Amino acid sequence: MLAHGSRDPRHAATVEALADAIRVLCPELPVTTAYLDHCAPRIAQVAPGLTDAIAVPLLLNRAFHAKHDIPAALRAAGSAIPVADVLGPSPLLLDALDRRLAETGLDVTDPAVRARTGIVLAAAGSSDPAANATTRAIAATWQRTRGWAAVTTAYASATTPTVTDALTTLRHTPTVHTTAVAPYLLAPGLLPDRIATAAAAAAAAADHLAPVLGAAPELARLVLTRHAEAATTSPNARTA
Repeated sequence: MLAHGSRDPRHAATVEALADAIRVLCPELPVTTAYLDHCAPRIAQVAPGLTDAIAVPLLLNRAFHAKHDIPAALRAAGSAIPVADVLGPSPLLLDALDRRLAETGLDVTDPAVRARTGIVLAAAGSSDPAANATTRAIAATWQRTRGWAAVTTAYASATTPTVTDALTTLRHTPTVHTTAVAPYLLAPGLLPDRIATAAAAAAAAADHLAPVLGAAPELARLVLTRHAEAATTSPNARTA
């Protein structure tokens, strides 16, 4: 599993918790983690020793890290192991978002509650317009399939709207009576903290703030799904 890495120790702890969840689901499959930056071990330390592995990027979107940083890091390490697709989009991610919202006390199973709740899907943000368009498409799918009053996107960096702006827009939407912020991020760190601060701002504070996706069971299943998909085109890789 290839993660971005962060100076925040909660990031690596969350990645390792996800690795443990995968080991529980599939104990016969060895799982190793490596990081692009900030955390150890780095990709250069792990990849050269893996010849029958599949790299699964712990990324929600196909943006710069997926298109450039991870392939470059693997090339620099002299590794030719196959790389699976990024995690998103996937129905499993929507299920994980539902799970995290439910943990805030929001009754996500009640159609009436959903019909009056507006959600800010708060992502990291990217300089890649295609990546941001994918996030908007995920928000639209989440709204359509779950019956939320509204799901709008916001970003913690690189582009707009901000979480504060998105919450203000929801507050002025006639069908929205309850607001929630759902971080579309895998692990704690600087950007999730920025989202949480904005969600709690007095001018347009959210009624519910979900935690990051973290080591949700749906994430563990999704990593295994991406691994299995990549294995179908890489028959020499070690599979479950």
